[in-house]
Amino acid sequence: MAEKIYSITELTREIKQILEGSFPRVWVEGEISNYIRHSSGHRYFTMKDQSAQLRAVIWKWTGQYLQFEPQDGIKVKACGQITVYEKSGQYQLIVSSILPAGVGELELAFQRLKARLAEEGLFDPDHKIAIPEFPEVIGVITSPTGAAIRDILNITRRRAPWVKIILWPVAVQGEGAAAQIAHAIKGFNDHRLADLLIVGRGGGSLEDLWAFNEEAVARAIYDSELPVISAVGHEIDFAISDFVADLRAPTPSAAAEMAAPDGGILRERIDGAQAAITGAVQQTLENYSSRLGEIISRYGLRRPAEIIAQRAQRSDDLAHLLDLSMSHKMQSFGDIYRSIHEKLEAVSPGSVMKRGYSYCRDKQGNTVTSFKRVAVDDKIDIILYEGGLETRVTRIDPHGLRQSGGES
Repeated sequence: MAEKIYSITELTREIKQILEGSFPRVWVEGEISNYIRHSSGHRYFTMKDQSAQLRAVIWKWTGQYLQFEPQDGIKVKACGQITVYEKSGQYQLIVSSILPAGVGELELAFQRLKARLAEEGLFDPDHKIAIPEFPEVIGVITSPTGAAIRDILNITRRRAPWVKIILWPVAVQGEGAAAQIAHAIKGFNDHRLADLLIVGRGGGSLEDLWAFNEEAVARAIYDSELPVISAVGHEIDFAISDFVADLRAPTPSAAAEMAAPDGGILRERIDGAQAAITGAVQQTLENYSSRLGEIISRYGLRRPAEIIAQRAQRSDDLAHLLDLSMSHKMQSFGDIYRSIHEKLEAVSPGSVMKRGYSYCRDKQGNTVTSFKRVAVDDKIDIILYEGGLETRVTRIDPHGLRQSGGES
């Protein structure tokens, strides 16, 4: 019986099926080298130890949930599926989750991410938002079963029972916790559900607090338009979220005290303001009362009838003076009018004609002022002071009959 001859593709596919069936999910530990974050969003690298190496890939859709950004030289624990890349015939690990291996590596990853985000400006004080002094609604992003939410509720109810607390429950450690926290921050902002946010959890190991060191959480806090108080762990614990947040609280309890105004202090301030307002009103009333007393004591208000009578008499005097002035003005205007009338009357046409003057006009009614306007045998009218004459032109003298006295 002849042996089966495989094509390269057939053999590669059978190996692929055997490997994928034998290692559907496996954890491996090794050091990262040749780390590449492709423009497509996929990440390619090699995991190695002293004697061997393994190709690995993190797809874009998995990379968005990473708890930290891998770097060359970091020792990590990666979980995923073994498969074969048929084109090159190489087997590789498709990574579904990855963690630094050990506290030393975690601290190294923390410091590297902190330095990179600081360089990008995510910690700049100029970007931070002031915490409102009197919030009405506080959003809390934490575990619904942890001590953090209980402490926050107890302190807020004691200090400011009128403040409303909205809890967005999330996982605060483990795979997917960072994505949930980032989503909650974005949700509060998208719907404007609160005046400020408290993001945090109770104490724990560095591994327990690692979700708050994730780049996704840091960028969500940086992008938040609502002010954020970071409250992670105990007073000695620091997370990346503490540096990005608008305010860092050493504990969740301290965050509640920073966010909720103290009702007792507010009452004292209100009482003080009320006393100040009452004193100011009383002083104002006393000032007005004193001023009113001064006004009432004045002569005008003590003898108002006499003042009114004096003003009435003064009004009569002024009216009489006005009548005299108007009479004088009218007489003066009358004299001027008569003088002008006499002058105009003296030079009026009627007065001139009364002294023997007359004027001529042709049959069309035009006044004749020159010999050039008439001809011999034309009939003209002579207008006298009393009546008129119709005459006929018998002779024309250009030199003027007024000197010679000829007939018309």
